[in-house]
Amino acid sequence: MTLINELLSIALSAAPWLMLGLVIAGLIKALMPEHLLQRWMGGRGVGSILRAAVIGMPLPLCSCGAIPTALALHRGGAGRGPTTSFLISTPGVGVDSMLITSVLLGPLMALARVLGALVTAIVTGILVGFTSQSAVSKNTPVSRCCASKGCTSQDDAEANEQATESTEVIAGLKYAFSDLLDDISRWMFAGLLLAGVLVTFVPPETLVGFSGGLLALVLMAVIGIPLYICATAATPVAAGLLLAGISPGMALVFLLAGPVTSLATLAILRRELGSQALVVYLGSILLVTVLIGWVFDQGLAMTGWNPVQQASQVQELLPVWLEWLALGALVLFSIRPVRKRLLGF
Repeated sequence: MTLINELLSIALSAAPWLMLGLVIAGLIKALMPEHLLQRWMGGRGVGSILRAAVIGMPLPLCSCGAIPTALALHRGGAGRGPTTSFLISTPGVGVDSMLITSVLLGPLMALARVLGALVTAIVTGILVGFTSQSAVSKNTPVSRCCASKGCTSQDDAEANEQATESTEVIAGLKYAFSDLLDDISRWMFAGLLLAGVLVTFVPPETLVGFSGGLLALVLMAVIGIPLYICATAATPVAAGLLLAGISPGMALVFLLAGPVTSLATLAILRRELGSQALVVYLGSILLVTVLIGWVFDQGLAMTGWNPVQQASQVQELLPVWLEWLALGALVLFSIRPVRKRLLGF
């Protein structure tokens, strides 16, 4: 019974903000077509890497969903550095995960996550940009490993150009509450379940002995890098780990390293940019995220700030009836037959 109560408490706290994040993600999807990304990310300099990192952060794409878009941009003229930066910043954090992080982990952790993802993307993009160019097969098809429509075909692009702005907004919202929600719903449920288990059955003092120091941070990065989990679903897991006794820096390392990599990303990166770029990519993510986690822990020790206390204050902002309403709506949208027959999505 305690597990159900904890699971329900976390789900209710996250539901309204996830709904808001999905709405914003749908608007971004509708108003930011791929040809604009191509124009903004073109080039190979540091400026292009910075723009790719900033542009990629709010986009509603998971690690797999970012692959087709990144490859289309790379094959259209974007350099190795901007392509890598986009591949990291896009799945690393999004509008939905930022809002949920603010609720479950506090505004300070949300800010640290955004800045950490930005720094990781920029540093890794710069380092990969220095690697030697490898031969690229321009005609190799790119398959999607999840439901996200991360890239658009030529027919889709022409249709989007002919559509009215209102139609595009509706299409973007349908994408957010169908494809995007399908991508994250299973992972989100798994993350909520794991968080509930951690909060219920793992006493806070259990993991304290494993917390603190560079070795613990490295261990968290090593766990997170091969563990593909979307940014939104990683948030309740990090919250559960934090309440179970790990340091905020370790939770931050998990939030940064977990969502940005997947086997599909690594395979595509090696094929497109070469083995040297892959090694630099993995090494940079490991070192940068660990360093960010260490700096964050040191900063908290000096200031005495408590992210968990901040999160509890944020969770009290919304009325209970709104949380139940948002959770019920998310459940309905997540059930495909209901969504298709009753809502037309």
